[in-house]
Amino acid sequence: MSLLHRLPVRAMLIATLFILSACESTYYDAMEKVGIHKRAILIDRIEAAQESQEAGQQQFENALQQFRYVVNYDGGELETLYNQLNDEYEASINATEKIHDRIASVESVANALFDEWAAELELYNNANLRRESTRQLTNTRRRYERLMTAMRRTEKTIEPVLASLQDNLLYLKHNLNSRAIASLKGELATVDADVSKLISAMQQAIDASNAFVKELRGTGT
Repeated sequence: MSLLHRLPVRAMLIATLFILSACESTYYDAMEKVGIHKRAILIDRIEAAQESQEAGQQQFENALQQFRYVVNYDGGELETLYNQLNDEYEASINATEKIHDRIASVESVANALFDEWAAELELYNNANLRRESTRQLTNTRRRYERLMTAMRRTEKTIEPVLASLQDNLLYLKHNLNSRAIASLKGELATVDADVSKLISAMQQAIDASNAFVKELRGTGT
């Protein structure tokens, strides 16, 4: 594709991001007018992200269990097993997309909150109060960054699990026979380990979410 063809696409992407950002800003302003501030929205979105990861834990457990059924096949309709595993794979993709969306929504409101907070530091007349608010902002941002590190780790850990499920699903689709099942048995340990690692990463993010929300509510930050 030539540069001339790529430029409109890039311009559209930039315009889309600008519009989305403007829409979010309008939303925050509207919510603030009815007494719902960015801090409350941030708490709500963190809890929504937490719920999506809890649902993700269950979904990937289901997918792993279905893969176990496949490798322990001892007779019956292989195509039915394939379809069931495919359903779990598709459900896992949907769960992953929801996790990505929820994390992005947390990041959006957090950035808006911190930008507003930093800008309002300049409005203080009392140097001591400004200094204390600056300290609180620094500490809150640091805790938030730890939370986002845990959430991003979850996102990264999901990818190899989905890739492994997709590979095994494709292999089963192209080889619906007992020999294919025998080959997949050797993959069970890897899939099991990947899913266990993912569930652990999700739990760490869930725990970090709980801690951060508790601190936000406790400090009134």
